[in-house]
This record gives sequence, structure tokens and C-alpha cells, in this order.
Amino acid sequence: MVYVKFLPSEYVLRYRGGRLVAEGPGLSFFFLDLNSSACAIPIANTDTDFIFEEMTNDFQRVSVQGQVTWRAGDYKKLAESLDFTVDLRTRQYTSDPMPKLAKRVVNLVEVLVKSHIGTMSLTESLRCSRTLAAQVMTELQSHAELQALGLAVAGFAILNVAASQETARALEAKTREEILKQADDALYERRNASIEQERRVKENELNTEISVEEKKKQIRETEIATRRMILEKESELERIRIDAEVELERKRRELAELRLENTKKAADGEAYRIASVMAAYGRLSPEVLVALAALNMEPGQLIAQAFDKLALNSEKIGQLNITPDLLASVLKSKGNGAGD
Repeated sequence: MVYVKFLPSEYVLRYRGGRLVAEGPGLSFFFLDLNSSACAIPIANTDTDFIFEEMTNDFQRVSVQGQVTWRAGDYKKLAESLDFTVDLRTRQYTSDPMPKLAKRVVNLVEVLVKSHIGTMSLTESLRCSRTLAAQVMTELQSHAELQALGLAVAGFAILNVAASQETARALEAKTREEILKQADDALYERRNASIEQERRVKENELNTEISVEEKKKQIRETEIATRRMILEKESELERIRIDAEVELERKRRELAELRLENTKKAADGEAYRIASVMAAYGRLSPEVLVALAALNMEPGQLIAQAFDKLALNSEKIGQLNITPDLLASVLKSKGNGAGD
């Protein structure tokens, strides 16, 4: 009797005489070489890397690199599909089933990836890694072949979809040209934006100047209107002043005419009075007039009048004696008359 113990990461199917007598992870038991055998199937997930080339619909080759994670889903189906028999003494596989199983999974992945890449253009295929991985993962989980093998896909990822070196260089050149064109377009847009901004600034400046000139025009028009109103008021005041002066001068003229008329009337009255007096005097004799004139005369005046009469008849006078007292009285009378 020999004792064997398997790892917990291995699902063991124990056969005795060709019949399944026990199964489960990490079994341990005694056995006889003559009638005992076992299949050990890994329980843990297995990661398988892949890389292959595919053709796009525009006849460009791309390399697809990724990883698929799979594990045993139905251990009995998997044991029936591939030989997982182990040597109970060494616990080594009598054949090597894992590489074969990984190859089947990778071939199935390649078929599914090819079916999608073949419908895409080069640029689409280079950008579809995430959506392609999700589509292939869904198809793997429901694929009949994997279910028949007893496998379950736990994960699928596409790490890179790359074009050939020549194509990559061509794409880089095209992309570089696009980038340069975008840079030129951005430069032109910046220049156009700068020109447009400058135009707006100049337009705003011109609009500001127009507004300022319009305000100045309004101010000038207001000043002109104000000056015109002032001139009109001044003209009105001057007209009122002239009218007042005209009215005053008219009143003065009326006053002067009235004064002249009054003066004329007074002169006419005075002339009439004098004419009446003179007419009355004219009717008197000269002796009476002389006598009337002498009524109010001073003694000196009478003596002077006597001298005047003597002077008129001087040729008839032979000798005339005038005393100093008489002359003194005459001079005194003339002095008093002069003072009056």
C-alpha cells in the first residue's frame, strides 16, 4: 500500500478498477498500483498570454497582444476531454495536457479576434482594444466549445493592438502632419482671433470716439442754443430798453413841446403885458414919464441925470462950478448903486 496526498489547488478524481470512487480537491488516500488511478485537474485560474497577427478590411496587418484567464468549470467533462492522469507515486502527469488546453483556448481567442478585426479598418482596429476585449469576453463565456471542454473564462484583456513598423511610421507621419496642421490651424485661429480682437478694440475705440464727438456735438449745439437764447433774451431786453427810451424820449418831447407851448404862452402873456404897459406909457407925455422915472431915484441919480442934461446943453453954458462935496455925494451914490 502506498499513500499519496494531493494539493488543495488540485481537484482529484480517484478511480479503482476503472470506476470513480472519490473526487474532490486535495484528496489523500492509500492505493495499490495494480488497480488505482487518478486525474488531477488544477483548480486555480490559469493565465495564458497570446500574440498573433490579423488582417484588417483595408488589408493592413496588425498584431494583437493580450491575455486570457481560464479555469476548469466542469472537472468531469475536462477529464473526459483531455488526459489529466497522474502517476500516483510521483504525482506527475503521464501526458502534458495544460499546454494543449492553453493552445485550444488561444486558437479559439484568435478565431474570435479575427472575426472582429477583419471587419475594421486599420485606424479603427488600433483604437478598439477595450471594446474588442469586452466583445470577445462575452463570446468566450457563452462559447459552446469551451462549455463542451468544461472550461470557464474568468478574464480576457487585450494589451495592445499595433500596426507593422512601416505602417506605424506612415501613420506617425500622417498623424504628425495632422498635428502640424492642427498646430498651424491653431496658430491661424490665434492670429485670426488676435486680428478679430484688435478689430473689436479698434471698433470700440472708434465707437468711443464717435460717442465722444457726438457728445461734443451735443454740447456745442447746447452751447449754441444757450447763446442763441441769451442773445434772444438780450435782444428782447435791448428792444425793451429801446422801447422804454423811445417812450421816454417821446414823453420828453411831449414835455418839451408842452414847456415850449407854456413858454410861448408865458412870452405871449409877458409881451402882451409889456405891450399894454408900453401902450399905456405911449399915451403919456414925456414930461410925465420923466417925472414918473424920477419918483424912485436917489439924490445922486438925480444929480447925475442933471449932469447928463447939462452935457446935452453944454454949448449954452458959459461957466459951471461944481464943489467937491457935490462930486463926493455923486460918487457915493454911484458906489451904492454899483453895490446894489
